[in-house]
Amino acid sequence: METVFEFTLPKGYMDGNGELHRNGKMRLATAGDEISATRDPRVLSNPSYLTIVILSKVITELEGVPMVGVNIIEKLFTADLAFLQDMYQRINDIEPPMMECVCPECGEIFQVPLNFTEEG
Repeated sequence: METVFEFTLPKGYMDGNGELHRNGKMRLATAGDEISATRDPRVLSNPSYLTIVILSKVITELEGVPMVGVNIIEKLFTADLAFLQDMYQRINDIEPPMMECVCPECGEIFQVPLNFTEEG
């Protein structure tokens, strides 16, 4: 199971020297990450800050940046923040159950996700 995922930010983090940092890594979140983030005083006073705190916990690397904390996440462009929020949701989402199928024409075996929400 993969637990760390590489990414490239669409815009990039611009540091105080004008250097752009785009490549990084995000790990899967733990229950502890989510629980501790909800207890953070900044989140308690402003619930929309939850995303900033959680991302600062799961982003393990941003090229050329010694440590990724909330101060770095706060300075990201909104396009990059949206990108990271989407990535967080995708990598931490539960994978749908799969069903093995056989192509009736060639006999190849492949996996397809079961979808319990669509009618059909």
